[in-house]
Amino acid sequence: MAETLRIDKWLWTMRLFKTRTIATEECKKGRIVVGGTPVKPSFVVTAGMEINVKRPPVVYTYRIIELTQNRVGAKDVTRYMIDITPASELKLLEDIKLATSGVRDRGTGRPTKKERRELDDFLGVES
Repeated sequence: MAETLRIDKWLWTMRLFKTRTIATEECKKGRIVVGGTPVKPSFVVTAGMEINVKRPPVVYTYRIIELTQNRVGAKDVTRYMIDITPASELKLLEDIKLATSGVRDRGTGRPTKKERRELDDFLGVES
């Protein structure tokens, strides 16, 4: 068990990103925030810290329980961290999924150009 760990390695060990390189890039883009400040990949984390991960349009929040040097299995992630993302953020994600699902009644066929333009205007999609 480690007492401190680089944040890019922690993100990778907790399976928040597929590779450590991707975790490093997200840190450099400013999408990983600790205490309201974007952090560099070399930022050192300890148990008890809260980390915000921006994955537009949602900001996920995690609390570190325990650190480990090795990547853990998906079932064991809950032993090392807690997802404390507010319900309002998760609701936002569901709303966006519903709005962009594009469900049409069976048998109505594809949308006409006019219908597609109206739908794009409604959803705020730029062409």
